[in-house]
Amino acid sequence: MLRSFRVANHKSIKDEQELLLMPAYSKERPVVPVTAIFGANASGKTNLLDALRWMQAAVRESFASWEPGGGVPRQPFRLAPESAKEPSLFVLELVIKGVRWTYGFTVDDERVSAEWLFTYPHNRRRLIFERDGAKWTFGTGIGKTEAILLSDLTRDNALFLSVASRSGYKWTAAVYDWFQRGIGFSAHDRTDLVDAVTDRLEKPEAERQKFVELVRAADFGITEVGMRPSDLTDIRGRVLDPNQVSKQMNLDVAEFLRLMDGVAPHELVFLHGGEGVSMRLRDQSAGTISWLGLLTDSLAALESGSVLCIDEVDTSLHPRLTARLIELFQNETTNANGAQLVFTTHDATLLGTSFGAEILARDQIWFVEKDAEGRTSFFPLSDFHPRKDENTERRYLGGSYGAVPAVFSNSLVDRLQRLQGSTGAAA
Repeated sequence: MLRSFRVANHKSIKDEQELLLMPAYSKERPVVPVTAIFGANASGKTNLLDALRWMQAAVRESFASWEPGGGVPRQPFRLAPESAKEPSLFVLELVIKGVRWTYGFTVDDERVSAEWLFTYPHNRRRLIFERDGAKWTFGTGIGKTEAILLSDLTRDNALFLSVASRSGYKWTAAVYDWFQRGIGFSAHDRTDLVDAVTDRLEKPEAERQKFVELVRAADFGITEVGMRPSDLTDIRGRVLDPNQVSKQMNLDVAEFLRLMDGVAPHELVFLHGGEGVSMRLRDQSAGTISWLGLLTDSLAALESGSVLCIDEVDTSLHPRLTARLIELFQNETTNANGAQLVFTTHDATLLGTSFGAEILARDQIWFVEKDAEGRTSFFPLSDFHPRKDENTERRYLGGSYGAVPAVFSNSLVDRLQRLQGSTGAAA
């Protein structure tokens, strides 16, 4: 579970900012299951999730992919010259199997300048390791001899968490595993989507039916989802028989299809209407394709109890459908494993109700805005001490919380008319 995330000096985020995912009004859960991030275009919403993704990539790739002597591929704030000389900060607070952990690091263009890992069994802080430049400190009872050896193997531009965990060091394994499996980002290309849906359809019948039913419930007119062997065509559009062609090439069918520019052995089939008309994935609407991607990712997160991050969750989806997706994470029955959904959106209707029920709780709403210097900041709705029955949607669109584009107070028509007027006067 993700409790908080702190970041500084990454893209449009210059000064240290913190996203808290802990309940503000109720302590029934250790974290909130849903966190929604609202803000104007180019305010930095995407950069917030990008910082989280960059931290994950650094943990997974610094040891294997960052070249020795090649520095750190960070992206500091670019609108202030001094930021290039300042470190970038990334810190997470997690709960893993009921135990709290804090992991973080700072980097500059050349090296990891600091890194630390603490755990809190029985609510008492225990040091695992701490790194400050070339100085290393290790906690007691954690295999110090092994840790010192691993620190000697850690390059200046590699994270100790990466090196130690890949070497089988057990004291860092839980946090490293969280970065590997505990957080995901929804962004499908067409091949990934086919693989994800195929995986759902190949699960046991009860699980397959659950997926198909959620596709039906979206009201896209789809009555069934299945697979059939792919049709391969020659340059004249004639359908080829994979079995016959693969024999001619002395290959098995699966290998032949892999060589055919990524063509899968099977393709997805969607039955529409009462007559069950068969259509392919390419025949589906943008909304259907978006829903398929979000649905496969959401089901995977709900099953594993992981964090799912989605940028612009409302893209191509009706607000009511987005609300239904959020509901899967809000409900303790469908979200029995403690998964979390973190998403950005422009859709202010999500601040209201759907089907008579509140979509988002007051402590699940965050805002992002950018100041005149181009610096992103984020802050929670709870800072405004909203009443439980407050019309959050209306107040947000009215500018009460900030984080709305300036065009709300100065219409584009007025601006264009003034420009046309000044041009006419000059003529």
